[in-house]
Amino acid sequence: MAGSTFQTNPYDLSKLLEDCHRGVLQLPDFQRSWVWDEDRIKSLIASISRSFPVGALMTLDTGGDVNFKPRPVEGAPAAAKDMKPNSLLLDGQQRMTSLYQVTMRGKVVETVTPKKKKVKRWFYIDIRKALDPSVDREEAILGVPEDKIVRGEFGREAGPDLSTSEQEYKLLMYPVSKVFDWDRWQDGFDKAWPGDSNESVREEFRRFKRDVLENFKYYRVPVIALDRSTTKEAVCVVFEKVNTGGKPLDAFELVTAMYAAEGHELRKDWYGDDGHKGRHSRFVETLRPAGSEAGIIANVGNTDFLQAVSLFYTRERRREAEKAGKQGKELPAVTGNRQALLDLPLAAYKQYEEQVEQGFLKAAKFLHMLHIYRIFDLPYQSQIVPLAAILADIGTDWEHEANRAKLVRWYWNGVFGELYGSAVETRIAKDFMEVPAWLRGGPEPSTVSETMFRADRLKTMRMRLSAAYKGINALLMKEDAQDFRSGQKFDHTVFFGENVDIHHIFPQDWCKKQGIKPSVFDSIINKTPLSFRTNRIIGGVAPSVYLKKLEQGDPTTPGIDPQKLDTYLRSHLIDPPLLRADSFELFMADRQKRLLALIEQATGKAAYVGEAGEDGVEVEADDDAVEADMTITA
Repeated sequence: MAGSTFQTNPYDLSKLLEDCHRGVLQLPDFQRSWVWDEDRIKSLIASISRSFPVGALMTLDTGGDVNFKPRPVEGAPAAAKDMKPNSLLLDGQQRMTSLYQVTMRGKVVETVTPKKKKVKRWFYIDIRKALDPSVDREEAILGVPEDKIVRGEFGREAGPDLSTSEQEYKLLMYPVSKVFDWDRWQDGFDKAWPGDSNESVREEFRRFKRDVLENFKYYRVPVIALDRSTTKEAVCVVFEKVNTGGKPLDAFELVTAMYAAEGHELRKDWYGDDGHKGRHSRFVETLRPAGSEAGIIANVGNTDFLQAVSLFYTRERRREAEKAGKQGKELPAVTGNRQALLDLPLAAYKQYEEQVEQGFLKAAKFLHMLHIYRIFDLPYQSQIVPLAAILADIGTDWEHEANRAKLVRWYWNGVFGELYGSAVETRIAKDFMEVPAWLRGGPEPSTVSETMFRADRLKTMRMRLSAAYKGINALLMKEDAQDFRSGQKFDHTVFFGENVDIHHIFPQDWCKKQGIKPSVFDSIINKTPLSFRTNRIIGGVAPSVYLKKLEQGDPTTPGIDPQKLDTYLRSHLIDPPLLRADSFELFMADRQKRLLALIEQATGKAAYVGEAGEDGVEVEADDDAVEADMTITA
């Protein structure tokens, strides 16, 4: 049975801080440092002064497979940078950095107030308050400005003046920067309070030293030490479980630190710097409409990008293994899971990064082609990763009509099969392998061959979070649906300029007055994309009434010819006579058939006819979830 790869031992706090000072213990260079606020530092000092626990630390021995670029604790001397550390501090950076700066450096500490205002502070312990059992210990910890004079409003002095050692002695305020080196301070203190008449004051300090300062000297911290055999995946899990104080670290942060050890700034690639736009900024600006904050691929994350790169690298490794004669389980998997990201060599990242970036840019164009313009209207964020990887792989072949038609069919099968809602890593890898092969004449990918859309699912689609709900909205716009009022087709200019959204055809108010249940009238069958102004004209009246209003016009809007208006309605797969007759039930049955035909055309698959629930409507769970009864797999 394998042994444990970690040990738990108590270490003297003074030794740990000395190791930080010398550079023997350093931090992994994951990300820019953060600063603890003044109150948390005071609380930390107070806890140690009473020998209260402040939590365990976790370190990683250097020299193993996990090769992170180290950096010294903030404020350590320059010589610490030249030291090769024995271990890296994985958990406890904030505590150790704060303690090092307030106790070891002898310099003012940069921190923030609870309101996030940047300040510089020296920290003191009020000796008499610290010895008073009726006083909360945190009240005995004082933070003072850089000049050591506490001021009130208008700069007037309002508190102790600790600008000289003599003032410290006089006011019995002990500097936290001396908690490990009190002899010299005590010598000065004894001289400031000489003679028999001041013996009681000197005794106060001796008691303070025994009851408070020696708690710092003998304080021991439990340290969980991971040895150098610890895997990258284990280190990643550690951060997910224990790093709760700040932003949780993900695979990107760990890969950043590993690449930094080889001299590459992955963070700069993604976020850029003062003179360079990073990849994230380029994605945000890709096809960004005027007046919008971001384009359609703005939410692609750094781990999404690494995942796509990893698909190329792991596929290449698999091909090499096949050439070497390996088969079956001997072949490495094509994957973009977390372990694959942690195992992604820098050379592979550099080899594929530009190609993959172009794939994501093409994915934005592809989505616009499908009339998906806003992130809010994107059926599945997760489906962008395989889409981008496939487009990166096939290059200019996506420009051919036959290939585009297949890609569109694959995409809509993923949407209407509702396959990218959760647990998508395996699906992404399969699509990356199968779709390009299909474009070259191979068999249909499983996303296309194994899924069917359930006919009655349309009745249960009522919430904007549903991928299929968003898909129908996009399909209608792609099929040249025209606005009821203006007759304009919903290209991206009209979409944003007219504030287009999905709205009820039979208005909610009218439906409620007819006693129709929300579970029925809120279905996607009774909704369609319309401009904001058109929806305002429709209001809450019967269709026969608002159609007549559109035909008659008003002083500011010309009327619409009835035949032309019927053309607009048909472009939304609406039967005009049924709408004009306010025949809700017949309308719903007719439009359901028309929408099913639209989905069948997009997916290339006939809908599966299942049994409906009460009132002809399936019982609906969370519409954002992937429901088992809506997808049939082989």
